[in-house]
Amino acid sequence: MIYTITLNPAIDRLLFLEKTLVKEKNNRLSKIDYDLGGKGHHGSFAMSKLGVKNQALGFCGTTNKSKLEKILQEKGINHDLVEVYGKPTRESYVILEAGVSGSILITEKGFRVSSYDIELLTEQIEEKIQEDDMVLIAGSLPPGFELRNLEELLQLLKKKNCFVACDLSGAALAKAVEVGVNFIKPNAFEIQEIVSEENSLLDNLKELSKKVDYIVVSQGSEGSICSHDGEFYQITAPKVVAVNDTGAGDCFVGSFLGSLSLGKSLVESLAFASGCAASKVQYTNSTSFSVKEAKRLQKEVQIEKVQNH
Repeated sequence: MIYTITLNPAIDRLLFLEKTLVKEKNNRLSKIDYDLGGKGHHGSFAMSKLGVKNQALGFCGTTNKSKLEKILQEKGINHDLVEVYGKPTRESYVILEAGVSGSILITEKGFRVSSYDIELLTEQIEEKIQEDDMVLIAGSLPPGFELRNLEELLQLLKKKNCFVACDLSGAALAKAVEVGVNFIKPNAFEIQEIVSEENSLLDNLKELSKKVDYIVVSQGSEGSICSHDGEFYQITAPKVVAVNDTGAGDCFVGSFLGSLSLGKSLVESLAFASGCAASKVQYTNSTSFSVKEAKRLQKEVQIEKVQNH
């Protein structure tokens, strides 16, 4: 079983502009849509779409719970969330301009969680997660959830001997590396911050691989580089026209972990995840992708072993 943990959930409000965004002008919307915003929920959607059994854990606000639950149900995501009373789940605003590739993302901070809320989540995780499970912790930390709380959560999962994947950033990512999780997905700049600004990317990866089994470094349109078991792989993504790149990295992580859990090889998992992410960016919302198209795009993904002398 795979569990995703979204500590700072969000609802994406997709704002479709009739034209391009212009300051000091009335920018009219052609339509508004809603989608999942929390990174862990994006991962759960990718896994569910691939038929990989999973459950979404984490927090949710009570005042707009029905709104989030409606989206989770529509997306076919099995979930069991800890309710934070009297608070709304935050909204992220994704602005999509007519005829313009990519999107503009504006996010709210999220509600504050109490020590009681954290205790409820910890008890739930303690009860549910077993040794053979895989756990993905993804997204930002909400107000009230400190680094020490993250460390306690990671140590609890380490004691369970399950596979721990983290798609985090900043100090939270550094903490995951310090604890020694099984998977991270930083960018090249974050790796420099954690290891060394002087070293080459490969040297930094080599150092980091002593603590983390699987590292996938995103390099934007250039693709990504993966480190595992002393080997390095350069992944070149297929060329597609990006409509909305929000959620592409989450789609990659969800489909990669889902593929690994199904016993696929590392190279096949990387190629398929890259195909899923390339399919995702062609959709207007934050989660959708086509499995059929991903399998076609998978064949265009190039993966080469990189020599590190």
